[in-house]
Amino acid sequence: MCEAPLARPEITLKLATTLDGRIATAGGQSKWITGEEARRVVHELRGGHDAVLVGIETALQDDPELTVRLPNYEGYQPARIVLDSRSRLPLTSKLVQTARVIPTYVVTTQDISGEMQSLGVKALKVPSKHQRVDLEKALEAISATGIERLFVEGGGVIATAFLRAGFVDRLEWFRSATILGGDARPVIGHLNIDDLSRIVRFTRLGVQAVGDDLWETYELS
Repeated sequence: MCEAPLARPEITLKLATTLDGRIATAGGQSKWITGEEARRVVHELRGGHDAVLVGIETALQDDPELTVRLPNYEGYQPARIVLDSRSRLPLTSKLVQTARVIPTYVVTTQDISGEMQSLGVKALKVPSKHQRVDLEKALEAISATGIERLFVEGGGVIATAFLRAGFVDRLEWFRSATILGGDARPVIGHLNIDDLSRIVRFTRLGVQAVGDDLWETYELS
């Protein structure tokens, strides 16, 4: 008997790296690797999706808004989603403080506080897997909210998890004309590929310069 296909959104993974695929120095400095023009394109891409997703480490480090911020933009604001297995997202974060205005979800293995709920945050409670949120169950829960197009903007841990699980349909890769070297933090970690027959292969759809950066678009082959 065949398993039913996983009900999940269509997933776009956004990466912003140096030429050698690094996202931060060895000490964790990462803002900003790409330039203003590339960041403008990212805001446009956000507006083409139903929700934007990050991991809790990005949420804690950057305190992002994950909104579409463009001159004279008055259109749709995508929902915001944080993968947060231990419910560590601070009540003072920009995401929580604006949750009454823009739909905001925490995907967690635990209950969130009543205070966070009162501020408008919705919890999607899922099982854990290897001490993290079970990604497959998380995507099923996200899909059940009606979200069909998901824009993933996490760091290396999130990017690696989605690629390893085979949950990336499209890549939007921004590369700055810089190099950080081997001691810097990579955008993609171990994928446990021990044979070239298991390589993750994409088809390039386009490439263009945006300011001093390069923007490449790929879809899964």
